[in-house]
Parts: sequence; structure tokens; C-alpha cells
Amino acid sequence: MESTKLWHLISFYLSTALFIFRNLLHYILNLNRSPFLTIFMDTILSLYFRLCDLSPCAIDLDDQTTIHFWVANHRRFNKPSLVMVHGYGGNSLWQFLYQVGPLSRKFNVYIPDLLFFGKSYSRSLNRSDLFQAKCLSDGLKRLGVDRFSVYAISYGGFVAYRMAEMNPDAVEKVAIMSSGIVYTDDQRAEQMKKIGRHPSEILVPKNPNDLRLLVNLSMYKQSSVYWFPDFLLRQFITMMYDHCRKEKMELAEQLAAKKADPNLPVLTQETLIIWGDQDKVFPLELAHQLQRHLGSKSRLEIIKDTGHGANMESPDEVNKLVISFVSQVAHPSMMVK
Repeated sequence: MESTKLWHLISFYLSTALFIFRNLLHYILNLNRSPFLTIFMDTILSLYFRLCDLSPCAIDLDDQTTIHFWVANHRRFNKPSLVMVHGYGGNSLWQFLYQVGPLSRKFNVYIPDLLFFGKSYSRSLNRSDLFQAKCLSDGLKRLGVDRFSVYAISYGGFVAYRMAEMNPDAVEKVAIMSSGIVYTDDQRAEQMKKIGRHPSEILVPKNPNDLRLLVNLSMYKQSSVYWFPDFLLRQFITMMYDHCRKEKMELAEQLAAKKADPNLPVLTQETLIIWGDQDKVFPLELAHQLQRHLGSKSRLEIIKDTGHGANMESPDEVNKLVISFVSQVAHPSMMVK
């Protein structure tokens, strides 16, 4: 019995080493034609997700739309299910680098790529957050996930809000981080004027300086990306943003042009709002506005000395908040801290 376990362990490590070597050799041979370093990192991240007991899965919703998920290999019915929705800063692999390990140990996690990110795609011309929410919800139904909580970042928060609104019986709890869902038209115009660039130019960078600007807006603390050479940043842009660039631009333009909804529904679910106190993308006042809109079933947690990308700058605090909130069985009245 022990020898069988040992052999399985040795086989796993040998297979992993072979997988890494094969991909490394492939990308070295194609160095001049592909963003080698970033694709290699993408491969390492995929391996890490697999080590977290997740597997990739593509769901064809119809002949136009495919949603890609990372899903729990073995669903444990004594664990809550948690859907993690990324924002514009990357896909499911890159944005949840610091979340997937701790959260997958506590929950059955399902991590989709939003449409036009990662491996999700649609031929539909619909670019609304409502369509994104419907596609994710339909994909989860195909996976047999009937009840779940959702944790979402930035643009993903708009999508998660719609998911909770359209599926009140399926979505148990909502954790939204740094998402300007309740922006007024005047606030949006003022913020765009302050930044000095159209959101689509920032969210879908074309060159290394654009990417550095995006990182500068997202982070409060000095980021090492400033010291990365241009060729590496260009590789990252090629891999992350040139794929479906047109569609990503259209998503950003639709979001920027979207008028504030005076009749935005109040969610019925308990909601945790997480915000960095130094957010330069969605100012902290929007967190308070969202909490007031949602009322007593919401709670606001503010993380000090943290910018928009709290999942990258303060991952331990974010993970503790999400784990505590989603795991909580009791439902006490939730008020702003």
C-alpha cells in the first residue's frame, strides 16, 4: 500500500517535470514568434491551479458562446461553493494568484474567464454586464452548481451584482471588492477628467507606458512593474490584451457610456464590500454609497494603505475577510464598520 502511494507520488512529480520541460522546450524553439516568458508563466500558473485541485473546463452554451472555468475536481458537499469573478486586470489565472490556494482549501471554487478574457468567447455583439452575468449563470447551471456565493473584483463586481439580482435563490452571499457599481454620471465624468484618459485606453493598454499607468492607478504601494523592461511588458500585453482587443475595448466603452441606474435593485443577499482606502480608480466614497444603497444586509470593510488592487496588495486581509464572510452560518444584522 505504501509503495503504491510512493509510486503515485513519484509519477506525479515526473509528469509535472515532463510537462514543464515540454512546454519550456516548445516556447524556446518558438521564442521569436511568441511572448515566451509570459506564456511560460501562464503555464506555471495553470500548474499551480491544478495543484489546488482544480481542472479547466469549457462549457459551450450554444453555437455562439463558450465559457471557460477552472472547477473543483471533487465537489465536497460539506463545503460551500464559491464563484470567483475577475476584473479587467487579467484573466482567472493571473488575477487570483494569491486567492486560489487559501480559498480552494475552504470552498468548492469555480473560477470563470469572463467573455473575451482567457479562453471564453462569444460571437454575440452584446457587451453588457447583464449578458456576462447570464452567460456565467448558465455555465454554472450546466456544471450542476445550484447554490453558491460569489466573490468579484472591480469590473467583475458589476457582473456579480447582476448575477445576484437575476438569481436570488441560487446566489447565497455576495462579496464585492473595489467596484463602482453606484457611480453617478457626474462622478464618472469627474473621475474620467481627473485621470485624463478614456477608460478603454487604460483598461486595454497598447504599450508598456499604458500598462505602467494602469498599474499605477491600481496600486497604492510602489510596484515592481516599473522596473520591468519594456520587452517583457510588451509580451504581457500581447498575451493578455491583444487577444480579443476589439471586444475588450467595446466592453470598456460600453461600461464607460452606461448611464447610472436610478432604479438599481437592492440585493436580497448578505453582501460584503471590500475597499482599499487609497483606491484611485473607484474612490472610497463609492464604497460608502454602495453600502448605503444595500442597507442593513451589507457590511463595509476598508483596508488601510491599499489601492484598487487589494487582491494583489493585501491578499491575506482579503482572503481572511472572504473566508470568514462566506463560511459564516449565522446571519446577524450587518452594519458598516
